[in-house]
Amino acid sequence: MPIIHITSLEHPGVEVFSTLTEAQLRHDIELGKGIFIAESPKVIRVALDAGHEPLALLCEERHITGDAADIIARYPDMPVYTGTRELLASLTGYTLTRGVLCAMQRPVALRVADVVSGARRVVIIDGVTDTTNIGAIFRSAAALGIDAVLLTRTACNPLNRRAVRVSMGSVFLVPWTWIDDIEREMHAEGFVTAAMALTDNAISVDSPTLKSAERLAIIMGTEGDGLAREVITAADYVVRIPMAHGVDSLNVAAAAAVAFWELRSR
Repeated sequence: MPIIHITSLEHPGVEVFSTLTEAQLRHDIELGKGIFIAESPKVIRVALDAGHEPLALLCEERHITGDAADIIARYPDMPVYTGTRELLASLTGYTLTRGVLCAMQRPVALRVADVVSGARRVVIIDGVTDTTNIGAIFRSAAALGIDAVLLTRTACNPLNRRAVRVSMGSVFLVPWTWIDDIEREMHAEGFVTAAMALTDNAISVDSPTLKSAERLAIIMGTEGDGLAREVITAADYVVRIPMAHGVDSLNVAAAAAVAFWELRSR
């Protein structure tokens, strides 16, 4: 077990935890060289159980024989960097992680057909860039029966550090990938599409027509601007959540949770 004691965050190998930006961590993802950071023993274990490859661990010394002991034992050749709490606490957000960070290999993106194979309910996240919302949507997707998540290229990467943390590791529980042409690719896989939007022709989320769909793709847009007009127009259905007290809409993560539960596969 290679335990490496550090006295500075500039120690070679620690830069993945201390200085690299999200863009730098994603570098060369297409070549299988990208990295993401998982925080806290619980989330790290979920990622490992999902088959993600650990590259290095950073933790306080007390966690080597404590909260991280089983993780270290599972990967005895993985470098483990350790330092004082005062040193590690200077990392942004470190005190929120229960003292354990793990750098992991970013997976190469899967094909849409592979991700939705056998799925009955999927969500398409179009243009949502807020990391908290992405994490919350994934957590609801995992809890409420969504079989897969697809994201347009303008959406936030689910392996963003904060998105992973907010999701409590749910980004590792639900298969996901990127989608370029929503209607063409979804129809090719036998899905009908339902765009969540406020339009005059929108049907209620509790519509029997939607609930009876064999394969349904729920399209969620940004909280501010919502879905683009062309996305709404192209969808098979436009769907709204009935509101009270004059409220016109919910936060996208809250709306997603309502839609997932109401439209779950029976």
